[in-house]
Amino acid sequence: MAIITQAPRGTEDVLPAEAVNWQIIEGVMRSEAALHGFGEVRTPVFEHTELFQRGVGDTTDIVQKEMYTFLDKGGRSVTLRPEGTAGAARAMLEHGVYNDGLPVRFYYLTSCYRYEKAQKGRLREFHQFGAELYGSADPLADAEVILLGSSIFERFGLSDVRLEINSIGCPECRAKYLEALRDYFGAHRDELCETCLDRLERNPMRILDCKSPVCSAIAAGAPKMLDYLCDGCREHFESVKQALDAAGVAYTVNPSIVRGLDYYTRTVFEFLAPIDGRELAVCAGGRYDGLIEELGGQSMPALGFGLGMERLLLLLRQQSVELPGEDPCEIFIASLGQPAKLAAFRLCDTLWKSGVRASCDVNGRGLKAQMKYADKLGAKYSLVLGDDELAAGKAELKNMKTGEKQKISLGEKFLDDYLTAVTAQEDMSF
Repeated sequence: MAIITQAPRGTEDVLPAEAVNWQIIEGVMRSEAALHGFGEVRTPVFEHTELFQRGVGDTTDIVQKEMYTFLDKGGRSVTLRPEGTAGAARAMLEHGVYNDGLPVRFYYLTSCYRYEKAQKGRLREFHQFGAELYGSADPLADAEVILLGSSIFERFGLSDVRLEINSIGCPECRAKYLEALRDYFGAHRDELCETCLDRLERNPMRILDCKSPVCSAIAAGAPKMLDYLCDGCREHFESVKQALDAAGVAYTVNPSIVRGLDYYTRTVFEFLAPIDGRELAVCAGGRYDGLIEELGGQSMPALGFGLGMERLLLLLRQQSVELPGEDPCEIFIASLGQPAKLAAFRLCDTLWKSGVRASCDVNGRGLKAQMKYADKLGAKYSLVLGDDELAAGKAELKNMKTGEKQKISLGEKFLDDYLTAVTAQEDMSF
């Protein structure tokens, strides 16, 4: 039987050395979310398929082409989540979180799944940090959510990240816009791809998202939603811009932004950055005032965003942003013989319980091999235990960098002696 040695296409393993970076990034995101009053929500990795058909929209590429959908053993259609918003909204409704007062603020760190061409920064299993705010139609809520995304990029000191915003109106003013799009694209019917021909009647705004070079060229000359906004949507968009101006957040109005999901209304936005020679959206979102009602709840305004973790990591590497690395092993306790091996293990346990990163031999290596392993771990200090050290109740603590040695107790005073010696040496290094 052949050994399976590769992960499925479009997935990646995160090994310990890289997982440290993920933990740092996630820590920053959790911290910023908490500062803005967002609480964490965790939802199932799969949901009833209808949730995404109704929430994401059955005219989107996600629903039509990219979802991992299958029948469970009970014959029910379930889907691996392709994005985080619909599941978070379902959880908010199912558990009546809105009864605790509005607005409700959620954030999540989650994995998502889409069957699409795997490429750098875009995987079939990918990860998102998302923020959702339910229960406020105020333009300040739009600005607050945008500021949360902006604050994360600022915390990492990233440059060349641009914010672009647009308004795609409400259902009322958008109806006139859709008719204008149908008239415009209808004149190019013979040039549109097969998918866009279907979109022409169902939702012509999706044509604006088409990746076909021909359709993209045609879409470049299409009418702009900003020219069709009703008075209410225009006033809302102006207020969002005023709030961003007041907060000192730079932005560009890009009338071409429509976003790829059907639930968006009014404000939409993207944070863009050059990654590997291409300008990509690292974070994107907007308002979706009709989503909660579409999922069976009462009418409730809502908005949020998703930030791609893989793309953020690519951007951090590209801009050579140094993340604080994980502390190496502080001390390695080597041993010679079974009694010393048990003593080393006992001392490590004492250190672990005190929050000290320690390690000892669990492979039965010789002393030379143990010290070589200590070097690989990056241990700052070492302690060698043998029969003589056990008999004397003391051993030499060695600074692996300077070679300095100091005898410390192996008995009840071990932890105090160790911490005192380490503190003294670290003070001297300054």
